[in-house]
Amino acid sequence: MGKFYGNIGFVTTEETSPGIYEEVISEIRYRGDLQKIYRRSDGGAPVDNITLQNQISIIADAFINDNFMNIRYVEYAGCKWKITSVEVASPRMILSIGGRYNANSYGQ
Repeated sequence: MGKFYGNIGFVTTEETSPGIYEEVISEIRYRGDLQKIYRRSDGGAPVDNITLQNQISIIADAFINDNFMNIRYVEYAGCKWKITSVEVASPRMILSIGGRYNANSYGQ
């Protein structure tokens, strides 16, 4: 299909002061291929809740192999999208994309 080149967001927990831990986001650029492109609307308004069911196959490196469990989002088409699953298919990783990523409400 198409080509992908964009940021992938990783979240780690770091101690900011004694006993206080905060999530820290770091972004790394990766390249790969768009394998599946699919969009659907949830709810009554077609513009309201858009969900992608795309798959992006990226070329894995040592960092992503060690930290794939910390992937939270991918930047695609000008937005940040939640990663719903990661399939390890060495030497690649296949990322499945869901709804829009909102850092303020993630995990709540």
